[in-house]
Amino acid sequence: MANEKKLQELRHALGRNIQQIRKTKGLTQEELAEKAGLALTSVAYIEAGYNFPAFGTMYKISKVLGIKIKDLIPF
Repeated sequence: MANEKKLQELRHALGRNIQQIRKTKGLTQEELAEKAGLALTSVAYIEAGYNFPAFGTMYKISKVLGIKIKDLIPF
């Protein structure tokens, strides 16, 4: 159970980090989704901390945001 809680905290921290960077870049969730070739619901679920994105998805998001993947990870 402790591992599940840590994973949940990581998902939420990653989602908040992506949301903060996206907003700093002046993008909406819809714009990020479209430019990354993702569904809007995928971006919304990632930012809400419900889903942990696959590496390929993190790569797409980082490219749109103009940052490195490591900059998405909150540690």
